[in-house]
Amino acid sequence: MLKGFRDFIMQGNVVDLAVAVVIGAAFGAVINSLVENILMPLIAALVGAPNFDNFLLLTLGDGVEIKFGVFLTVLVNFILIAAAIYFIVIVPMKKLTEMRQARLGIEEPEEEIDPQVALLAEIRDELRNRTA
Repeated sequence: MLKGFRDFIMQGNVVDLAVAVVIGAAFGAVINSLVENILMPLIAALVGAPNFDNFLLLTLGDGVEIKFGVFLTVLVNFILIAAAIYFIVIVPMKKLTEMRQARLGIEEPEEEIDPQVALLAEIRDELRNRTA
């Protein structure tokens, strides 16, 4: 039983997943630092506040507060994090992959057209020719 557990833990998928989780957590800290320490202060310089927590604060009769500004701050942080990941990670990685594939002479395979889609396209074209 212990040997089976050891074999399970040592499988590539489990180890790869563990490494991905650790690296993902570290990468998340880097992105959060970028947003909190660089991008949000830039927004604060433009808008005048580092966050929107006190923006659109609505207090109801029973002292219940509806905090639209807190939601707006979280939404802006999400958009900034998504933009940071896209422009700092995704775009450069895509460019590096394209350069590597070009250097190695690897071409992207053309997508196979579904036979049903091809048939429908032929029918469409034939119908256009009949009405013209």
